[in-house]
Amino acid sequence: MLVFALVALPVIALGGSAYYVNQTAEIADSTRTDAIVVLGAAQYDGRPSPVLEARLAHALDLYEQGVAPRIITVGGRQSGDRFTEAGAGRAWLIDQGVDRSRVFAVEEGENTVTSMIDVANLAERNGWTSITLDSDPAHMARSQAIANRLGFEAYPNPTQSGDGSQVTQDYLARETAAYLAFEVLEQWDVPRIIDS
Repeated sequence: MLVFALVALPVIALGGSAYYVNQTAEIADSTRTDAIVVLGAAQYDGRPSPVLEARLAHALDLYEQGVAPRIITVGGRQSGDRFTEAGAGRAWLIDQGVDRSRVFAVEEGENTVTSMIDVANLAERNGWTSITLDSDPAHMARSQAIANRLGFEAYPNPTQSGDGSQVTQDYLARETAAYLAFEVLEQWDVPRIIDS
């Protein structure tokens, strides 16, 4: 019986996590929040990659619908880059007509966890407690778990079209493993910053 449990529990945990990641990918929650957070993706010398541009276009749609009064772009600089993902995203949104006072670039993060900690520090200074998460659908479960751990009221609203918006088997497998790693190991190192 013990051997069966030792084999079955990881399989159940993995299967349940994959199901949860896949289900969360389908949620597009338009609850009003304090800010839309556009999680980072590659930029090419200041120009958003197709994946980042799809996220930015989705954030612009949400902003124009009144989901939140401001947008936070996220993402640092890769080795050799002149521009950050967040800076390229902010510039793109301003070029599309968003008032520059409504777009904030968080340019220091190296990954989703460190970027979201920097977002939480910005939010805490400004009294923002709720966010709309904008990224690829498969990335939503882990992003929401990180945001919740930081103390945010976080609502997923992933990209609906364009590059990165398809939940492929490979992407689902990677994000399931990353989500499990966060829940089991990484979350304990994430501070609670937002007191909502």
